[in-house]
Amino acid sequence: MMLKAAIFDLDGTLLNTLDDLTDAANHVCAQNGWPTFTSGEIRHMVGNGIPKLAERFTPEGERSPERMAESVRRFMEYYDAHKMDETAPYPGMLEAMVALRKAGIKLAVFSNKADDFCPALVRHYFGDVFDAVRGKREGIPAKPDPTGVFALLSALGVSAAETVYVGDSDVDVLTGHNAGLRVCGVTWGFRDREELMCAGAELLADDAERLRALLLS
Repeated sequence: MMLKAAIFDLDGTLLNTLDDLTDAANHVCAQNGWPTFTSGEIRHMVGNGIPKLAERFTPEGERSPERMAESVRRFMEYYDAHKMDETAPYPGMLEAMVALRKAGIKLAVFSNKADDFCPALVRHYFGDVFDAVRGKREGIPAKPDPTGVFALLSALGVSAAETVYVGDSDVDVLTGHNAGLRVCGVTWGFRDREELMCAGAELLADDAERLRALLLS
C-alpha cells in the first residue's frame, strides 16, 4: 500500500536537542548539590519523557514524590527558557520534510517531550510543514503506548498500513509496532544502529537524503 503519512519522533530524530536537555538536567543537579552529567550520559537517559529523565538524573536516595515533582518543575522551567540555545535540526531534515510534503505525504510529530514544548520547537525550526504535532499530554500514556499514535492517525485521516513511524530509539520502534506501523530507524540520534536493529526496525536511514529516498520509494 502506498505511503500516505509519516509520524516522526522529535528529540534525536528531527532535532538535536541533547545539549539543551543536558544543560537543563545539570542545572537541577547543581542547584541540589548532586553530581552532574556529560551529554553522552544524558543521551542514554532521554526518550521516556521528562519525569523519567528527572528520575534518572536524581540520586536514588532523593527520589521522594515531593522531590521528584520539584525536580520536574525546575527542569521544565529552565528548559523552557533555554530550549533553543543549542538545539538545531539534523542536517538535511528540513529539506527532507519539505520534499515529503510536496510529494503529498502527510507529516506529524509524536514525542514523549512535554506537549507544552513541542509545537513551539517544531514551528520555530520547521515552520508549518507538519500537519499535526503531539507531545506527552496529561492522562495519555507515554510512548511506547500507541494511544497517541492512534489519535494522530485519526487526525490525519490515514490507516496504520498507510503510515510509517520514524525514530531513533527502541522506544520509537516499539511505539510504531504497538500501533501496527512499519518503522524507519534513524542512526544519527541518541541511540545506535544495533539498538534499532535489535528492536526490529524494518528500515534504517543513515542520513536525511536516505530517509527521503526510503519514504518516497
